[in-house]
Amino acid sequence: MEELKVRNIIIPKQGKESTNYKRFLELVKEKNIKVHISKLGDKIKIEKNVNIEILWPAEELITSNILNNNSLVMKLSYNSFSMLFTGDIEKIAEEEIVNKYIRTNKLNTKIIKIAHHGSKTSSIQEFLNLAKPRITLIGVGANNNFGHPNEDVLKRLEDLRL
Repeated sequence: MEELKVRNIIIPKQGKESTNYKRFLELVKEKNIKVHISKLGDKIKIEKNVNIEILWPAEELITSNILNNNSLVMKLSYNSFSMLFTGDIEKIAEEEIVNKYIRTNKLNTKIIKIAHHGSKTSSIQEFLNLAKPRITLIGVGANNNFGHPNEDVLKRLEDLRL
């Protein structure tokens, strides 16, 4: 936000104050940026036929690794195209999301941004099975210190193609 022109921001309810969050609030005020505190079920119209639906976090926040597991999970839809953004959620959040949406097509998507940089704590098989993505994206740096993406996650993604 210090370098980019930002007009609007969508964030979930925060479960924990941090130095980064305080700096974020300062920048928002300083640059007069509109902030939308999202909640489960919100539908945000971007433009005609382009919408974002908030699928997570739930009203009752997960207390384990509170910042990661209460990341926004959003589904962008444009006509019959969709993309699922998963933030940094981990297994515990994915299990709750699976339980919430198991009897729906809400997670079904053409493209998914894999959660938590493909870490071993995310991308459980049940979550991936519900999403049924045709394309998966993982945001990682080359030779990162965390070993992302995890080999087991890559194997689960490969198994989706069978």
